[in-house]
Amino acid sequence: MKLSGKHIVVVGLARSGASIARFLAERGASVVISDAKPREALGDLPAAMEAEGIALDLSGHTPHLFESADLVVLSPGVPHTIAPIKRAREMGVSVVGEIELASRFIEAPMLAVTGTNGKTTTTALLGEMLTASGKKVFTGGNIGTPLTEYLRKDDPAEVVVVEVSSFQLDTIESFRPHVAVLLNITDDHLDRYPDFDAYKRSKGRVFENQHQDDVAILNTADGHVADIGRVLRNRKLTIGGIGPNAAAVTRNQVTIRTPGLPEVKIDLSKSSLVGEHNRQNIAAAALAALSAGATPEGVQDAVDNFQGLPHRIEYVDTVSGVKFYNDSKATNIDAVEKAITGFDDPIVVIMGGRHKGGHFSALTGALKKKARAIVAIGESKKKIVSDLAPCIKTVEAGDLDDAVSKAFSKARSGDAVVLSPACSSFDMFTNYNERGDKFRESVHRLKAQHG
Repeated sequence: MKLSGKHIVVVGLARSGASIARFLAERGASVVISDAKPREALGDLPAAMEAEGIALDLSGHTPHLFESADLVVLSPGVPHTIAPIKRAREMGVSVVGEIELASRFIEAPMLAVTGTNGKTTTTALLGEMLTASGKKVFTGGNIGTPLTEYLRKDDPAEVVVVEVSSFQLDTIESFRPHVAVLLNITDDHLDRYPDFDAYKRSKGRVFENQHQDDVAILNTADGHVADIGRVLRNRKLTIGGIGPNAAAVTRNQVTIRTPGLPEVKIDLSKSSLVGEHNRQNIAAAALAALSAGATPEGVQDAVDNFQGLPHRIEYVDTVSGVKFYNDSKATNIDAVEKAITGFDDPIVVIMGGRHKGGHFSALTGALKKKARAIVAIGESKKKIVSDLAPCIKTVEAGDLDDAVSKAFSKARSGDAVVLSPACSSFDMFTNYNERGDKFRESVHRLKAQHG
């Protein structure tokens, strides 16, 4: 793909947008970054871009820039349905996302992981399995480091492991992972997609450009994933099966059977990841890693030593016998259900934020079995109380400190308090990371108060 001399508009000035712009400029393109935010809301990035000779279009997207471009590249998270993007497409301008752009320059085999929940944990664990097997691995994409940043370093990996979101899959054209993993599809981002089927189709696009000898890994315990798998014609490996081409999952072991290869058994007794959903994530990562040349020993070593990721059922501290867990990344209802069912002891759940669609009442069954109470915060707290008060004790809190205090008062020694919001963070925080960090701080203040 020739970039030199091309007029390219990058939409969205954040970490990925800056990386895209630098990648393009280094290859001779004339680049303009367009962002709807005002300059003062973008921190130090505008000055940094201008110092590198990259032009800016801020406080709104100027239509003629898009309509006259040779190419428009979207940063992750920028909707491909906004008016200037739609108009550019109508004018015949090519519009792609960062993942699509970078994939055209990557020569190493790519392994892609997507799903509503668990994709970041699975991606990180998959990268560790390959590294422990002696492979030189780059792990990035939606998990943190943009693929264009990998390309800029000019340090080729043997395997590229990439987490991809539905938003990124919306703008692919030729993106082809040699191994693609689909973990699950549940209600999420219904504030952005017209309906669930549109979101489901977006997730299924991870397999769209695979060849017959490429590998599709599917958690067919999820009915929506199973639906997508039925129409695929390439090599399929499934999670939860008992026959060949499958990973069987029990509480203490994953057993992988693939034709022509010895059976692989993965011991889960040392794993720090809790819950059935994480056992499925381990199985998915193992299937992908072994498909890409990992050794059984490397896979086992990664399972034994992987400590999980921040904001994903992350242990914070214990106060007077009550354990506190930060699950701020649980931004949809299905993720919260998985968190609830992963605990053996009674829990108090802190929920709330900006509602993304779906019914909190879907949690009723899981909550009745495990939860003593719900503490509701943020924009959605009234809806949470309305949906869940008939089945479980539910109280409102003014802010996160108040929520932590009230949750502690409802818990007993031996219980757990879990921040698992089922909502986005944008009503009160910059992102889920900030929300989780503030939760940790609140817990530490509570512990100081109680000795």
